[in-house]
Amino acid sequence: MSRPAALTLAALKRHPLPPLEGGDKDGHGRLLIVAGSRDVPGAALLSALAAMRAGTGKLKIATVASIAPHLGVAMPEAMVVGMAEGRDGGIAESATAAIAELAGKVDAVVAGPGMVPSRSCEQLAAKLCDGEAALALDAAMLRVLPRPAARRRGKRPLVLLPHAGEMAALLGCEESDVEADPLGAGRECAEAYDATVLVKGAQSHVVASDGKAWKYAGGGPGLGVSGSGDVLAGIVGGLLARGAAPLTALLWGVCLHGEAGAALARKVGAIGFLARELPAEIPALMAKVQ
Repeated sequence: MSRPAALTLAALKRHPLPPLEGGDKDGHGRLLIVAGSRDVPGAALLSALAAMRAGTGKLKIATVASIAPHLGVAMPEAMVVGMAEGRDGGIAESATAAIAELAGKVDAVVAGPGMVPSRSCEQLAAKLCDGEAALALDAAMLRVLPRPAARRRGKRPLVLLPHAGEMAALLGCEESDVEADPLGAGRECAEAYDATVLVKGAQSHVVASDGKAWKYAGGGPGLGVSGSGDVLAGIVGGLLARGAAPLTALLWGVCLHGEAGAALARKVGAIGFLARELPAEIPALMAKVQ
């Protein structure tokens, strides 16, 4: 199989985003973010900020009830829906049906950032995979994704955003196996789950379901900071909501996220910038390509 192509801002010109036409927020895409928990409330905010900076027009956030009012104040652009909360501080099983109903009214869903791995995540993953919205899964949701044989392949665009440990869980292998051959693991996962897959690392790989791959070698060490992955998930979800194909959304998401880190490294330093500072860099980077 061919070697991965280089992923750069210039390469994105071959994968243009859908044009934004008119001033109607619904026409700019409707996104649902399912994220956060009592102990990690900021994950939902980081994803939401990134999604809006990527151009999403209308945003809803489903999170646990205890943090919903605070999140609504911090993110006034979004409708925040408080969900029943389990003893572990995560979304309760009783809330999965309501979240699935919300997911049926949007163009794309991001699920997983800051969530507590639990039985409710497993139920929610199954419901979301049975829906029609484009879907980007991250963090806790990757460890409970239905096995490929249990899903209806090709029903909805699916993007997976695992690090090495989550990739190992998806493939049923050891984390060391993924680290030894990240591209091979990405190709296996993309084919098995009929998904567009990111393999995170110092050099990240984007893999399409047909095995075609890209490698992003930029970004820098400063991106290795808490909340960075939540920002990436929000960018990808925002672009999916705008109507971008899964591969286009992931290529742009990875490159914008990395180049935002590179821009902050020049302004602040190679390390020490915060994940919350990344979203503000996105609009100017997008303008360079479009």
